[in-house]
Amino acid sequence: MTDQSSGGTDPALVTARAAMLLRHSPTHFLRHLPAESQQERYGTGVAARFGTGKGEEVMTAADGSSQWLLQYLPWDTEFFGTPTYRLFTGLFGANASPARLMAAATELRATLAARGSYYAFSVVPAEDIELLQALTAGGWQLIETRLNFYCPVAEATLPAPASVRLARPEEAVHIGRIAATARNQYDRFHADPWFGQVRADALLARYAEAATEGSYADAVLVPNEPGLPVDSFLAIGDAAAEAGVPGSGSSRVLLTAVGPANRGWHLKLVAETVRRASALSLPQVLMTTQATNGAVFRTCEKLGFRLGGTSHVLACSK
Repeated sequence: MTDQSSGGTDPALVTARAAMLLRHSPTHFLRHLPAESQQERYGTGVAARFGTGKGEEVMTAADGSSQWLLQYLPWDTEFFGTPTYRLFTGLFGANASPARLMAAATELRATLAARGSYYAFSVVPAEDIELLQALTAGGWQLIETRLNFYCPVAEATLPAPASVRLARPEEAVHIGRIAATARNQYDRFHADPWFGQVRADALLARYAEAATEGSYADAVLVPNEPGLPVDSFLAIGDAAAEAGVPGSGSSRVLLTAVGPANRGWHLKLVAETVRRASALSLPQVLMTTQATNGAVFRTCEKLGFRLGGTSHVLACSK
């Protein structure tokens, strides 16, 4: 396998994988959105350009039949002290045999291991059976199964409004503590033995702190009732409507946690997220959770969320 960018992706392999590349769009299940624009933003457009961005590698199998699209993650690398990568996807033709794909996936792990210690993960749509089988046969482990929900804002069934406010930057450490304490053993970080509980807690704490500080989230909602301690939060990321694409634009639930002093507040915070999206004229709210998270399912059922798609998180390391 070429241990450097091969100069770009093979257009024929990108075309062969177009149907699965569309599944990388976070809204591929919204039928009113044109597939062409979603492909350009998240699928074939990304794959065709891959290798031109900072930290991107197109790694070609020794026999030339497949390519791996690997993204180096500098922030994660610094935080964990280990080179960390995200595998965007694999490219291969329609006639690729399971044996050749398994060999290519095994070769990819060996190439990364030859560099020294590393951690790599990939989020793979459930429909991409060939890639899932190739990676697992090649030594990647299943870490998490995710359900991707969406709520058409105009059709939501909302309870009476709850009193919420935006978290203040000076509350960042407290919000981080909530995220670390209200842990979910099935989330990607706690389910992966490579992290361990201490590192997984630390990462979620830092992630929540950064959201509260405004580093990547557009809003963090917390309860605002007299006498009620803040023991829950919900971080939101907004995507503006795409010019010329009616019905586009969304709010996404990025991270949420509810401690024992705020029982029942997950439903309230998500409901207020839907109200906020309505006020911003964003037509849908997106939320991803683990396939084990029954509490979130109940919230989705009450508010009018629908299941859009399923994906799996795989990882390997040395």
